[in-house]
Amino acid sequence: MNQPLAYVHPGAKIARNVVIDPFTTIHNNVEIGEGTWIGSNVTIMEGARIGKNCNIFPGAVISAVPQDLKFGGEDSLAVIGDNTTIRECVTINRGTVAAGKTVIGKNCLIMATAHIAHDCMIGDNAIIVNGVALAGHVTIGEYAVIGGLAAVHQFISIGDHAMVSGGSLVCKDVPPFSKAAKEPLSYVGINSVGLRRRGFSTDKIREIQDIYRILYQKNYNTSQAMSIIEAEMEATPERDEILDFIRNSSRGIMKGYTGSV
Repeated sequence: MNQPLAYVHPGAKIARNVVIDPFTTIHNNVEIGEGTWIGSNVTIMEGARIGKNCNIFPGAVISAVPQDLKFGGEDSLAVIGDNTTIRECVTINRGTVAAGKTVIGKNCLIMATAHIAHDCMIGDNAIIVNGVALAGHVTIGEYAVIGGLAAVHQFISIGDHAMVSGGSLVCKDVPPFSKAAKEPLSYVGINSVGLRRRGFSTDKIREIQDIYRILYQKNYNTSQAMSIIEAEMEATPERDEILDFIRNSSRGIMKGYTGSV
């Protein structure tokens, strides 16, 4: 690689057909896969592992050290999956000793000015919209969509196929297949449009709706609702995914919304 006006550290491992635009800096201990394009004025720091066919737009900073006062300089990574697009001025910090890495999955879209803090885990095909701020240790499921300017508290989990509305303050976990909105953040239905786009059948969408009616619209507490769902609903991968998510929630799930939806 001999890119005019770009600096690539000799210790970086760059595939032969990577395109690096001028005024970009790539530090030591970086790996970039085939077919990736790195725009101008990008900074890729130590510990970055960037997959194949990614697009990283101008101004992005990948694998900077965590903004965590407990960080002690330990070796850690920021891993970007294949076919992921990172737009202008996105910042992605590498991990701490807690997880050792920050991970962005394959086929993700991280829109301009989003911030992804240390030890976050983002599943494949997720969309993080402009200006979203993810604190440390956040987990985002596959095909999840986080609306613009949402702020997500540390240690939050957001399930597969969930959708969080723009401007939300996310302080509780968001179960899979659901939509979250309002203030405080509340359940406002299931992500039926997203599920149809992903090929879920009408019967499967109805099953998920029935589960969430028991959980959020029948005036049961969470423990009661889970017992009823387990006893009365047929065991399916989707049912079990919802129940397992709730059981494993460390911060508790978002509340139900009793107004009009």
